[in-house]
Amino acid sequence: MFLETLVRRNPGLIRAAVDLHQAGQIPPNTYLLDLDAIEENARHIKEAADHAGLHVYPMTKQVGRNPLFVRALARAGLPKVVCVDWMEVEMLARERAKIGHVGHLVQVPRHRATAVTACEPEVWTVFNLDKAREVSQVATNLERRQDVLLRVVGPDDVFYPTHGGGFRAGEVVAAARQVMDLPHLRIVGVTSFPTLLFDVETRAPRLTPNMETIVTAARGLHDELGLAITQVNAPGTTSAATMDMLAGAGATHVEPGHGFTGSTPWHAYEDLPERPAMCYVTEITDLQGEWAYALGGGFYIDPVVPPYQVRACVGVSGDDAPSVRADATLVPPEGIDYYALLRRTPAMAIGDSAVFAFRTQAFVTRAYIAPVRGVGTERPDLLGLYDVTGRRVG
Repeated sequence: MFLETLVRRNPGLIRAAVDLHQAGQIPPNTYLLDLDAIEENARHIKEAADHAGLHVYPMTKQVGRNPLFVRALARAGLPKVVCVDWMEVEMLARERAKIGHVGHLVQVPRHRATAVTACEPEVWTVFNLDKAREVSQVATNLERRQDVLLRVVGPDDVFYPTHGGGFRAGEVVAAARQVMDLPHLRIVGVTSFPTLLFDVETRAPRLTPNMETIVTAARGLHDELGLAITQVNAPGTTSAATMDMLAGAGATHVEPGHGFTGSTPWHAYEDLPERPAMCYVTEITDLQGEWAYALGGGFYIDPVVPPYQVRACVGVSGDDAPSVRADATLVPPEGIDYYALLRRTPAMAIGDSAVFAFRTQAFVTRAYIAPVRGVGTERPDLLGLYDVTGRRVG
């Protein structure tokens, strides 16, 4: 899926991954980021969002909260990031990134609320009255007004496992009345996730019931309480190609992540404006019977499309683009990804590079992140080696 798209649309990234690995400049178990392509993709997203009247909070967890990724987005006109959890707030704040949205998908724990408030997030999502009171207390202590979004849940809404939570749609107006009484808080909007999903059968994105839930909630908060609702925050499967659909459904803010690396589910089936801009490179260290063992550490594949045969390009420096394709067997969920098993071919040798392309969630792995520029040139410029917390390690 994603590998063949990468081979076709950005083969220079595969060559760069192999050359840098074979030269010992990057270790195995590394995600390579094509910053030029990422910045180009971000400009497509920004242009489409501006045309649709949408505001963008980029998501960074998929690429390991990498500071060079964040700076590339800022150069493209997208400076305010969304932080999936409180740890990401602190990681990106140390890089002086502008924090746009916190608290969604993961609520901020009580004893980190003061530190998060001090980072001055633009908006903060709360799931219940207790969390709203905590935000109010720390905002009062710091003498800062904090704008909040309410996470709203309808009876027919869809969520990934453990992603639920929020105010019930039929009770959100009553709950909002109580939030309005809390000092130093201002309700400015609503949110949910996912509001858009890719439909494999139709090979097109579709709105989920969550979208109607938050639009209806926003209308009720305005009509019944007189609140000035400025955010209907609608993340999920976001690309330049989905902006008009989201705006037409009532969204005001979007949170692309995989769009920047050209790896939403839709990208696996259709050439969208964004090009593939990320791959994973590792190394064959053993040959046993019909299998080649490729070092692991980063083989978490975001399971948003039905299972498919993961494949790798295998080769060494000097290949125009490694032509050997190998089917991969990955570790089951109950195991540890020490290795992936590649179906062995006669051309494979110990020390070969193996390059994969799949939907990443780098922040849950133990991989490295290597941003590069000049992909496709004779000498790609490696800009450093980072861990998945965004710290430079080489």
